[in-house]
Amino acid sequence: MDPFLQAAIQEARLGLTEGGIPIGSVIVHQGRILGRGHNRRVQKGSAILHGEMDAFENAGRQAAAVYRESVLYTTLSPCSMCTGAILLYGIPKVVIGENQTFLGDEALLRERGVEVEVLQDEECIAMMRDFIRNKPELWNEDIGV
Repeated sequence: MDPFLQAAIQEARLGLTEGGIPIGSVIVHQGRILGRGHNRRVQKGSAILHGEMDAFENAGRQAAAVYRESVLYTTLSPCSMCTGAILLYGIPKVVIGENQTFLGDEALLRERGVEVEVLQDEECIAMMRDFIRNKPELWNEDIGV
């Protein structure tokens, strides 16, 4: 398995053990993890700390040139908010663990020239399927339903 997807999955598992939503992300620049994060909306009482947003936050301030050479890995298809951040910072490639339990704005990413790779990783699918089944109200809150 890709070590960077594995790092994103570890972040998702960490979020779940903290009582949050199991979505993780890492931002990779030249083969090194620049920022890692997981959905911490529940843990921090936050409106915006999705996994990708947390990874951006933990990467800290970076030059635009760094983002233009980076790859974002996420366990789940990015929502509109996270897609916006990916586009804003010019991330050229996104690797997605799965999009079966939730299909985000992949079409917009592709339309704007971002390379999108969807792996349909069984662990990512099972983790989200179980979470959605066990905590549907929390999941709906996270995606604005």
